[in-house]
Formats: sequence, C-alpha cells, structure tokens
Amino acid sequence: MKNLFRNRWHRWVNRRIPRSDLQFFSHKNIFILPTGAGVVFGLLLVIMLLTGINYQNSLVYLSTFLLGAVFVGAMHQTHRNLSGLEVTLVQPGEGFAGDDIPFRFRLRAGRDDAIAILLSCAESGHAPVHVHSGQVLDVSLLVHSAHRGYLRPDRIRIETRFPFGLLKAWSWIRPVSAGVVFPRPVPAPEAFSTVEGGEASAQLRSVDGNDHADIRPWREGDLSQRVLWKRFARTGQLVVVDWEGEQGSPHWLDFNAYPGADHELRLSYLAFLVNERGKSGARFGLNLPGQVIEPDSGPAHVARCLRVLATWGEERPRDAMSEPHGTRKRSSRTLSRVITEGRV
Repeated sequence: MKNLFRNRWHRWVNRRIPRSDLQFFSHKNIFILPTGAGVVFGLLLVIMLLTGINYQNSLVYLSTFLLGAVFVGAMHQTHRNLSGLEVTLVQPGEGFAGDDIPFRFRLRAGRDDAIAILLSCAESGHAPVHVHSGQVLDVSLLVHSAHRGYLRPDRIRIETRFPFGLLKAWSWIRPVSAGVVFPRPVPAPEAFSTVEGGEASAQLRSVDGNDHADIRPWREGDLSQRVLWKRFARTGQLVVVDWEGEQGSPHWLDFNAYPGADHELRLSYLAFLVNERGKSGARFGLNLPGQVIEPDSGPAHVARCLRVLATWGEERPRDAMSEPHGTRKRSSRTLSRVITEGRV
C-alpha cells in the first residue's frame, strides 16, 4: 500500500514537473508545508485560542491573533522567496566511479531576493545561498556515483525555510542532461596488446637474433617485456628494444589483452592505463569491441578515451528510466551481441 501511494505520488510529480535542464518556479510547481517547528507553533496557537475562549481574556486573544498573523505572513514570504527563481543545469559533471560528481547549476532570482536557497540530492546538499533580485549565482552540487556510465539525478530538490523556519517551500528540477562516470582505475597487470601499429597481430616477436632491432633508453609507459634485463643487470642501464617498422608506433591499450578478466575489470585496467599514459604524455590508441580510437596524446585525447570507457555498452538514460548512482548495465544478451560484433 505504501509503495502504491509512493508510485502514484511520483507519477503525479513527474507530470507536474517534466524533465528539463531549465526550471522556472511559480505557484504551479511550488509545494509548501509546515516544518516540525511550524506544527508545534500551530498547536500552541490552538491552545492559546482555547484558553482565550475559556477565560474570555482579551490579552490572550490579542496575542493569539498577532502570532497567527505572523504565521500567515511567514507562509506568504516563504512561498514568495522561491517564486520567480530560475534554475538551470549549466554543466553535468564527470568523475570516477565511487566519487562525488559535481553538477553546476545557475540560479537567477526574479523580482524578489531568493534567500537561504538550499539545493540537495539524496544524501548530498549544498550550503544555503542568497541570490539578489535580478542577479545570477552559480553553485555546484555533488552527486554520489557508484557505477560507471551515465549519471542523471532523478530529482534535484530546491528548498527554502526563510524567514522563520516555520514553513518550508520546495520544488524540484529534473535534469535531461547526464553526467559521465568513468570506470574506477585498477592497476593493470603487464599484458601484450593484440594490436600492432593499427593491425591485429597475436604473435610476439623475439628479441634474440633480430638484426633489425633498435635499442633506446626506457621511457615511462614502455612494457617491461621489452626491457633488456640482462643488460640492466650488467651495466645498470635501463634500455628498451624497438623492432624495425615499430619505431614511432604508439602503444595500444587493448580490451582483448586481458582474456581472463571480466568486462568491467578490463575497463578499469584500461582506465588506469589511460591515466598513466596521460601523465607521461605518451601517444596511445584505444581498442574496444566495436570501437577504436586512433593513437594520439594530450589531455583532450585522455578525456575522450575515458568517456568512451565510461559509456561502452551503456545506453543514455531515457525519460522513464533513472538510476540513483549511474545507468543500469545493459542486459547480458545485448552486451554479448556488442562483444560478438566486436569479435572479442
């Protein structure tokens, strides 16, 4: 029975407040109720009124009506404090799974000042802010994430209890845009990519006896299998072998290089390697089933690779679907089809 009432309430609210990255608050979508202190204050007024009636005391009557007028005035002021406010989602956040993802909102006050406005989502909230009439203020709200994928909060609550805290007026904004949650980086074991210079090659070539090899100093990001450990033991020099035809070729980060790990763990390995390559500034490419990112370097390339890892196998959230901490994983049938098409 409780769930039935809750579902009906949510459907009614969703019809009244459709999804949008911009929400304007008016009497049509603002809700107001007494707080705990307001309920106690109302009961006190009832007791005072009954006392005045019983003893026919004019002073008690006067005090009751004055306090009642204060309560009614506070109700109008609390509602007016939120009315006319415009809230816009400016930038959905990005971050790693398990972190709090920042969502940036822009508040624009109407004819009246918006005082002590509180934004909250689930267990996180923002300190109350004041927006003067006609002015704009940007605030960031942290939204908790648990899984990689798209992150779109179902509702962001906007609330005020100004001036006396006797009543609370609130509403919601239901964003359309979604943030992106990257896989949680997990240190990756040493593994050889099946991609060499953009072409698949499952066979590794031997160093010994290769007359077409070039020796160069070790650079961060080089695989340990290419290090000449015997020379390091003799001379203390850390050098790496490059074969002819591979000089200048990038290091590929390959989904297929970890056949024994599950898909989510592979993505976490790749996220770790992307971060490491980004720190060293090395060129690298990313090979995923059904999607290949050509080799490049720089912060923009790193960000692009992380977004691809975050959204691989995921669908953008639909209006009827909302997950509190990230998009729901695709069904095993759909994911199997994606992997089969990618020839894992």
